Amino acid sequence: SEGDILTNSHVVNGADQVTVTLKDGRSFEGVVEGEDSVTDLAVVKIEADTGELPVAPLGDSNQVQVGDWAIAVGNPLGLDNTVTLGIVSTLKRSSASVGIPEKRLDFIQTDAAINPGNSGGPLLNQSGEVIGINTAIRADAMGIGFAIPINKAKEIKDQLVRGEAIAHPYLGVQIATLTAEIARRNNEDPNAGIMLPEVEGVLVVRVVPETPAAQSGLRRGDIILEVDGQSVVSADMLQSKVENSQVGQILQLKIQRGNNTEQLQVTTAELDSST
Repeated sequence: SEGDILTNSHVVNGADQVTVTLKDGRSFEGVVEGEDSVTDLAVVKIEADTGELPVAPLGDSNQVQVGDWAIAVGNPLGLDNTVTLGIVSTLKRSSASVGIPEKRLDFIQTDAAINPGNSGGPLLNQSGEVIGINTAIRADAMGIGFAIPINKAKEIKDQLVRGEAIAHPYLGVQIATLTAEIARRNNEDPNAGIMLPEVEGVLVVRVVPETPAAQSGLRRGDIILEVDGQSVVSADMLQSKVENSQVGQILQLKIQRGNNTEQLQVTTAELDSST
């Protein structure tokens, strides 16, 4: 009712002003109050008389469960006000695990049809409450779409409206979940470029030069076993631990390198969200 509109950063794409068209045909000039490319969220402000604007009730994404109904609303391929129905397929699907390493998010995954033009639209539950902001799809598959949980979106929105910069701690690695079975299959492949220990952890696929990971001594092929004494058994877990740390925080890593285990310290830095 205050004229704040949550959408995706890639929808406004760096614009200062946008045109917002409502379902009833009315158009408003909107001002981009703030955006954050790393979480792909933006807030657009429009001015209208109090009570004139429709309001979508916001749900609680922490209460969403796998198998819940999911309803996507948007304008895919220019087809206004398209509604599709599916279910919640998975929760806390990390952006790194779905091939979007430049983002720092845990998505709601849904099989409700999401296509170009759905970005920034709501994902609703069966009560009509917004549980997510539709943001991405897997172009190489059908029935796999991703939405930013509304609780996370609300948190970022409040910071953007206050004019605050969104801090994103990072290490500077590309990672993948490693299990004993994955390592075994890799090691049996005569074309494998590297032999992997048959353990559970997070495989360092690449270390980006001149980043905290590189400065700490992490190398390609290292297996991260623990962070601050807690086991990490998936790329999702490691990403979540880093994202929930503070910029400049020292993390204690236990790694396996070949047949040996080692301890490393890495100090998180702030990811540049302007790129």
